[in-house]
Amino acid sequence: MILLGFDVEEFDMPFEYGKSITFDEQLEISTRGTHTILALLKQKNIKVTFFCTANYAINKPDIIKQMVTDGHEIASHGYYHSDFKIEHLRQSKLALEDISRTEVTGFRMARMMPVDEAEIAKAGYEYNSSINPTWLPGRYNNFDKPRTWFYDHDVLQIPASVSPLIRFPLFWLSFHNLPLSLLKRMASATHKKDGYLNLYFHPWEFTDLHDKEKFGFPGYVSKNSGEAFARRIGDFIDWAMDNGYTFRRTDGFCETIKNKNKQEPVLH
Repeated sequence: MILLGFDVEEFDMPFEYGKSITFDEQLEISTRGTHTILALLKQKNIKVTFFCTANYAINKPDIIKQMVTDGHEIASHGYYHSDFKIEHLRQSKLALEDISRTEVTGFRMARMMPVDEAEIAKAGYEYNSSINPTWLPGRYNNFDKPRTWFYDHDVLQIPASVSPLIRFPLFWLSFHNLPLSLLKRMASATHKKDGYLNLYFHPWEFTDLHDKEKFGFPGYVSKNSGEAFARRIGDFIDWAMDNGYTFRRTDGFCETIKNKNKQEPVLH
């Protein structure tokens, strides 16, 4: 089983590299990438989860409604991508439910940053996919976290997938820079070990990011962006389907875990 998640947000990443970009252009770039993703998913006939900021959804409600019409799950990515307050947890959930007319049960923190699990539970979420259980300089130091799903404050934690043993992250940057043949081998080994994969990407990756003057991105971010990235993800999906892997929304995976726990005998 493969869980594909796409973090749909106002495209503010250039700010991290000292560049300025208008809010309208942030929305336009994210929306252009989202259209590419939706077309790809429809072509492959698979359903995924879109983790959306309320800020994006409020400004692009038609895109959210298209996601729902196509059968995808809407989950929360916070209210804003670069601003967080505890009250945003509940506020983003309610805003997304109002726009999508669906129940929002999942959450992913912007930039996979730490978040108080007690507050996640209080806000009414059933699952949280905000952990990258690896070490990346200046970003994550999560070797002490489980590699696979676990419960915290009765909220199902679904970490992003990393390889067994060395915990190499199978995340968006890996899909830009590693040979697909190597990614497929690591994905296969990880799926065999864990029984599932949890992979995440962003719509702006499906647009051309090579303009260094405009975005300021280093080569390892812009490499294989735009049409090249759509081809790589399409190739990966084809490989997965040819090898018998199935794709599922994250809320469906959550239900599977809950039902499995209910069926397990209680030991006295």
